[in-house]
Amino acid sequence: MVSYQILMDVSGDILPEYAEKGGLHFLPMEYTLRGENRVCTNMETRETLKLFYDGQRHGDLTQTTQITPAQYTEVFRSYLERGESILYLSLSSGLSATYQSACLAAAELSEEFPEQKVLPVDTLAATGGMGVLSERAMRNRDTGMSLQENFEDLQEASHHIQHQFMVPDLMYLRRGGRISTAEAVFGTALSVRPIMKIDPQGKLVVIDKKRGNKQGVHVLLQEFEKNYDPESGDVIYIVDSDAVELGDEVRDGVRALYPDAVIRRTGLSPIIGAHTGPGMTAVCYMGR
Repeated sequence: MVSYQILMDVSGDILPEYAEKGGLHFLPMEYTLRGENRVCTNMETRETLKLFYDGQRHGDLTQTTQITPAQYTEVFRSYLERGESILYLSLSSGLSATYQSACLAAAELSEEFPEQKVLPVDTLAATGGMGVLSERAMRNRDTGMSLQENFEDLQEASHHIQHQFMVPDLMYLRRGGRISTAEAVFGTALSVRPIMKIDPQGKLVVIDKKRGNKQGVHVLLQEFEKNYDPESGDVIYIVDSDAVELGDEVRDGVRALYPDAVIRRTGLSPIIGAHTGPGMTAVCYMGR
């Protein structure tokens, strides 16, 4: 078996059993829960996520902290000192500066460890999209792809990852500067559900707006049916921020369209949930 370590930061979402089975390692990130700073080192349990999203519902101010180049250097060095190279899957450069920080750390360490490599991948993705790519990376490694081959495959695949998601509370998007205050107040009052995606540059854009969950789910499934590539062999991730019933409804709709598709259901990491709020539902997959 080809030997190198695959790392992903915890803004991605993957079922823990598949991460453990594939030997996926995580880059920690910090967030706040009820005013307390916490370090997320793995996928959080549903119980912890419930506390986090209930806190948001009750007015908790939730924040996250980006990984600095120095933190990347420290983590990467711990593997390089053991003679291991690294393939690192980063949150989209269109949403965060983490990818740039990882590249700075990799460049610095290349002089200190000329025999090993650190190859950061800008996934142009987040949450379950990073889960799809991380499972692909582990599969590639286990079927014999070299570090460089895997890196190049993931770079190509990142341009085909699709994310569509629906959020019920527009105020979190307002805080992030995605919509205006007037839009947020008016839309929330009318139960408007914006349907969003991550565009080819890895940034968030609104693709539709619907009133109520039923119409919103319909749009999510329409977009999925239009864009999904059943020939890819990759899994589908359906993720929710404490909206289990809604996520299950999307899962059942996807399964009705493609009964043989491999679907993963999980909760949304606090790292992304701090910026989307509770009640979000997303479907993430490899597009045509």
